Amino acid sequence: MLTFKYPYVLALLIAVVPAMVFWHIKIEKNKKGSLRYSDTSFVKGIIGSYRILFRHTVPILRILSVALVIFALARPQSGRSFEEVTTQGIDIMLIMDVSASMRAEDFKPKNRLGISKEVIEQFIRGRTHDRLGLVAFAAEAFTLCPLTTDYDMLVNILRGIDFNTVDENRTAIGTALATATNRLRDSKAKSKIIILLTDGSNNAGEIDPVTAAKAAAALGIKAYTIGVGKEGQVPYPVDHPFFGRQYQMVESDIDEETLKIIAAEAGGKFFRAQNAKALREIYDLIDKMEKTEVKSQRYTTYTELFTWFLLIACALLAAEIALANTLFRRIP
Repeated sequence: MLTFKYPYVLALLIAVVPAMVFWHIKIEKNKKGSLRYSDTSFVKGIIGSYRILFRHTVPILRILSVALVIFALARPQSGRSFEEVTTQGIDIMLIMDVSASMRAEDFKPKNRLGISKEVIEQFIRGRTHDRLGLVAFAAEAFTLCPLTTDYDMLVNILRGIDFNTVDENRTAIGTALATATNRLRDSKAKSKIIILLTDGSNNAGEIDPVTAAKAAAALGIKAYTIGVGKEGQVPYPVDHPFFGRQYQMVESDIDEETLKIIAAEAGGKFFRAQNAKALREIYDLIDKMEKTEVKSQRYTTYTELFTWFLLIACALLAAEIALANTLFRRIP
């Protein structure tokens, strides 16, 4: 990035350079030959030598050297900026329910899992200095990605989640909470967060969800819980061997009471998302509530370039003097 410390000096270019060009043209027009001949017809057919063709070289070199001196006086500088960021990021474990009930299509055109993946990806893309991890659970819970700042890798893992990722028949909320808590246990981050998304109730695993929430709170971990799905009857797809995909209405089974207790025990908040828009708004709200404070200072280092302009100007001036006294020397 080229800048000038004294840019106002460049105004001299507008005044000095045109004046020099005008003065040279005026002198050329008014100049008279030192030797006179009574008849010059004998030289009309002679092709001009290189000295005639390049007779303006000397004044051009002079004008260029003056222009470069003006540039040098303006103090050209090459600047390089860098930013020093001081921050204490947040560590966030994302927990996603991949049990069979997430197949319900009350969030059309996609099922609950598909919409949830889209919203969580958007949430991940919105973070900058935080570490995020991912736990998927159904009857069991698995850490698919430990805490990382490689958001592209995390998103690729998220996109690969399907109903065959974990045994999908039951829902082990307590186990999922414990798994995420274990990942955050040794974290030195300023803030440690768990965001649990589920559409069911705890019916698997040996760890009680409330007990897991209390353990998280004891380690300074905050938990947000999200119940995803409409209330009442919801369409659930069933693949028939002869008639293809059919739909049957099933009862939405979300244990709101337990999810509220988990959030309360771990200092978080419970949310209910009954459509895709509400789910996006919930993650947007959590994103705003759990922002990292970033302090930054911008520095710029400059390298002086005026010496190069002066050196080139001196070289052009020397060339002008040499040519004016040799190849383009004129008779007084």
